[in-house]
Amino acid sequence: MPLTEIKKDHAALTMTVISDWDAPIDRVWSLWADPRKLERWWGPPGYPGTVLEHNLTPGGKVTYYMTSPEGERHHGWWRIIEVEGPRRLHVEDGFGDAEGNPAPDMPTTQFTVTIEEDQDGKTRMLVQSKFPTREAMDQLIAMGMEEGIAAATTQIDAILAEA
Repeated sequence: MPLTEIKKDHAALTMTVISDWDAPIDRVWSLWADPRKLERWWGPPGYPGTVLEHNLTPGGKVTYYMTSPEGERHHGWWRIIEVEGPRRLHVEDGFGDAEGNPAPDMPTTQFTVTIEEDQDGKTRMLVQSKFPTREAMDQLIAMGMEEGIAAATTQIDAILAEA
């Protein structure tokens, strides 16, 4: 599994997921840029994703839901802040209600994806989440955010192997 490390910095209100892939930068970027690939890994195993809207341009949005093994839909959304494909993506990330609208009772985060390729064609991906408050960070981590992203990341190898 190419997940290298998860770092939590409570003082800076960040959680950074570092993963290393034996794939070129464009293939790693496609995990974000291609909604069909995103559906296959953005969520833990057993919770397949369905992307409803996918507009990776500043001001655009991505809306999706994950379906639990019991058939329940868990909605989420991103508001795109910055895109510099294939190296950087910065979004506001939030939970959705049953209709997919932003859930007002849940905190949002911002996350930044940074993708760097080395001279050997291997690629490092950093996903840094920034929380608005310590309470929001504690709440989302207690809800399983760290375990969820670690489990989701295990699904990437198979996608990258398809080229």
